[in-house]
Amino acid sequence: MTETVNRTMAPREWGMLFLLSLLWGGSFFCTGVAVKALPPLTIVALRVGLAALLLLAVARATGMRMPRDRASWTALGSMGLLNNVVPFCLLVWGQTRIASGLAAILNATTPLWTVIVAHLLTPDEKMTGKRLAGVALGFVGVLVLIGPDALAGLKANLPAQIACLGATVSYAFAGVYGRRFRRMGISPMATAAGQTVASSVMLVPVAVIVDRPWTLAAPGLPTWAAIVGIAALSTALAYVIYFRVLATAGATNLLLVTFLIPVSAIVLGAGVLGEQLPARDFFGMALVGLGLLAIDGRVVAWRRRGRPPRPVAQPRRVP
Repeated sequence: MTETVNRTMAPREWGMLFLLSLLWGGSFFCTGVAVKALPPLTIVALRVGLAALLLLAVARATGMRMPRDRASWTALGSMGLLNNVVPFCLLVWGQTRIASGLAAILNATTPLWTVIVAHLLTPDEKMTGKRLAGVALGFVGVLVLIGPDALAGLKANLPAQIACLGATVSYAFAGVYGRRFRRMGISPMATAAGQTVASSVMLVPVAVIVDRPWTLAAPGLPTWAAIVGIAALSTALAYVIYFRVLATAGATNLLLVTFLIPVSAIVLGAGVLGEQLPARDFFGMALVGLGLLAIDGRVVAWRRRGRPPRPVAQPRRVP
């Protein structure tokens, strides 16, 4: 039986989406610290490996049972491949060759691909005019937030740009694929733990072969603090929220978080670091907000309900 997800998000789901954007937005800072001492694949392997251990420990402490059947673990492995292994590797490789601002713009195309994938593969997340317009508004808002300088390298390093776009397409398929876990009776916590375990099984051997981490210098305390932050907050906690929102709000709504991540980074910079916000940032955030509201559909519905009913034409009397 096909289960319909909410098209309009409740306030609680919006709150979880904003929290998710903060958790994933903060990962850029932690990654920036860790990459100074460790190679990218080792960072990714540590991220998913430590997150898997943490989630399994929480599951054991709370008495939650992990699935044991082959069908569940096949699905979890596929989710880990689509949501972690493929996009993480493509983004790591791409970001070694293009500017982070351009990579962020390319990453913000995730909702565009999700609208298309969800339209083709789901019965209840079909493409609508307001949804497509909202995605376009949000994407323009991200462009404004990041600024024109990030577009300077658009014509160079085409393979790296294609790799980053490939990661966003993989995220889109992961968002749609992940809807099945609720129907399978697998909780968000178990799904988060299972897909990080599966990702670790796939990524750790690759990192060992490619990076040979035993030959690296021992990282310092700041590096380990950054790794723990990425694993515990930006992966373990973030994925529990991710699968909870996905189960109720759907893939298209969930992956709007890629629009919110630049907003969260700018707000954190202003609130925590005292950075000054130019007028361009406020304009960009306003466009992102309008795009999110258009996709959510709540304001449009309120306006329609608030309109007076159209007068009914009276039949003309024949004298």
